[in-house]
Amino acid sequence: MCSVINRVKPAQRALALTLRLRPNTEGSSYAAAESRRFCPGVSAGVDPLSATTRWYCSRMALTEGLLFRQVDSTQGALARFPCSCRPYHTVVINVNTHCHADHITSTGLMKKRLLGLKSAISKFSGASADILLLEGDKINFGKHYLTVRETPGHTDGCMTLVLGDQSMAFTGDALLIRGCGRTDFQQGCPKKLFDSVHQKIFTLPDRCLVYPAHDYLGQTVSTVGEERKFNPRLTKSLEEFVNIMNNLNLPKPKKIDISVPANLVCGVHEV
Repeated sequence: MCSVINRVKPAQRALALTLRLRPNTEGSSYAAAESRRFCPGVSAGVDPLSATTRWYCSRMALTEGLLFRQVDSTQGALARFPCSCRPYHTVVINVNTHCHADHITSTGLMKKRLLGLKSAISKFSGASADILLLEGDKINFGKHYLTVRETPGHTDGCMTLVLGDQSMAFTGDALLIRGCGRTDFQQGCPKKLFDSVHQKIFTLPDRCLVYPAHDYLGQTVSTVGEERKFNPRLTKSLEEFVNIMNNLNLPKPKKIDISVPANLVCGVHEV
């Protein structure tokens, strides 16, 4: 896998646009979300309101030879670039961070259309896939790899995928930007989620970029240091966190009765 960093600086700069972060608390109003704003890419010891974004923009290029572009953050497609550096790539594996309840995964349709594509999901999700992943498993692509960290709590099968140099973490619905996944369905457990985030995600370096599965306010990326310091739920004690999660009183996902059965079979009934 050849280095493509110098060829994609515009794309990286696009990814590194300044964001003003607002708390992602499910069920809260937009007005309430407007009350907290922070700049991304700031280590835990820096005032997020006064920090510049120069460090964040340069941070994207530290993993040599890797081009990362957010397309659909609910699931990850790993691409292998040919050594000729031609403008095409081959998608080799499609990884779901968990069995989704609010939409149907596109993995099954992608498998039909892309020859040789493999699907992957946690063994504890109960879903079908070519690769069933466990704690510590490595997903190789080119000269890079992702390491699986099991982070149950939102669902039993939630995983966080950490890049080999720990510069990026894909947290699914376990850790969101200024929030976290709900715990009131699909084997949800607030204590499990609290332990998962603190033991498996907050132990990563402060500057590790956090890419969640989704964000209702259009935010795309945070850092471990920021979330450890500013996340309005996960900075609380375990008891306070459990109380918050048990009293969200959120409506049931509209498509849960359709999405979960479909996602257990890779999004289609015949893959």
